[in-house]
Amino acid sequence: MIVESVQRIEPARLEDVPEGVADAVAELAAASATLGRALHPRTAASLAGLVRIMNTYYSNLIEGHNTRPRDIERALAGEFDLDPVRRDLQIEAAAHVRVQAGLDRLAEADELPEPASVDFLLHLHRGFYRDAPTAMLHIQGAGRAFTMVPGTWRTKPEHDVAVGRHQPPASGRVADFMRHFESRYRLERLGMGARILTIPVAHHRFNYIHPFPDGNGRVSRLMSHAMAHVAGVGAHGLWSISRGLARGLDSRGDYKRMMDHADMPRQGDLDGRGNLSLRALVDFTLWFLKVCIDQVTFMTGLFEIDMLARRLRALVDRSTTLKPPAARLLEEALIRGEFERGDASRITGLPERTARRVFNDVLAAGLLASDTPKGPVSLRFPVDALDVLFPRLFPET
Repeated sequence: MIVESVQRIEPARLEDVPEGVADAVAELAAASATLGRALHPRTAASLAGLVRIMNTYYSNLIEGHNTRPRDIERALAGEFDLDPVRRDLQIEAAAHVRVQAGLDRLAEADELPEPASVDFLLHLHRGFYRDAPTAMLHIQGAGRAFTMVPGTWRTKPEHDVAVGRHQPPASGRVADFMRHFESRYRLERLGMGARILTIPVAHHRFNYIHPFPDGNGRVSRLMSHAMAHVAGVGAHGLWSISRGLARGLDSRGDYKRMMDHADMPRQGDLDGRGNLSLRALVDFTLWFLKVCIDQVTFMTGLFEIDMLARRLRALVDRSTTLKPPAARLLEEALIRGEFERGDASRITGLPERTARRVFNDVLAAGLLASDTPKGPVSLRFPVDALDVLFPRLFPET
């Protein structure tokens, strides 16, 4: 019997980095360093919460699940649709936000585990499906039917599957492939540039192995998000790789086309020394890095503090419930990060009773909130305000 070799995913790294790829690595590092730099940490944290919804929306869209931002926001508040199909999509979306929030908290505390490790990847999959109803775990089609166990690799013949034209490694070999994957993509021993280079390569090779019966795309994007943090380009969770992959550089079909391109077998003696094409891997890596740069650049413009202050004022101007002095409260929170509830009169210049009414209107609009009933308030970014505050963030809100 021929045993399928884990060398099938080689080349697993770019040993000789082309100049264009090296330039893209440097550009991504520089761009991410400036993203959100002028924002107060509390404001940045609120924006990171919005980005998690955005990342979830686009990650689901890649899977063909169009879960609207409003529905994701409702799910996070525990409000689920009565329609079972929409409810399952909301559960799926809420799980994605919850898992990514955990990654962002670990990153801020500098406690993220090794993103390519077997234990961490199993943890991601288990966390994503933790609250999934049984129906969501039932895999059926192509003459097979079984119930997936969250946090376990493909292990049985019925778990074998074709992904388009690609036939991933046999289920009985997945564990060995993933141990090899961990050994090739551990970030701890690498410098910053090499860590950044690892993100796109690991992203493709993980999906090439297709280690889980389902959920591989989501786990790979969460892994890439964690890797970006560890590589120093995560920018406190203020940008999303999923948005870039879903939109592409030229068209929405870019991601699928480039993933398929990187599946290409080696094309002759001048195409590396592994099983797969080195040239195709270089192409995919450069495309992926350009997608990342595009998203970091887009979010930098969106979160630029002067422009954000201007859009907050525009939001108040368009509102039928907010009085003009509300803009001063929002700008105060934007600049200072938070303020005490009793400061509303000082900030607006209004008598205390009038200022309290203006303040309460802003609270009711969901634009200011606090962690405790009487604690200081900070900015929030409800979905209803996104079309004014963050145009082009979503196709529609």
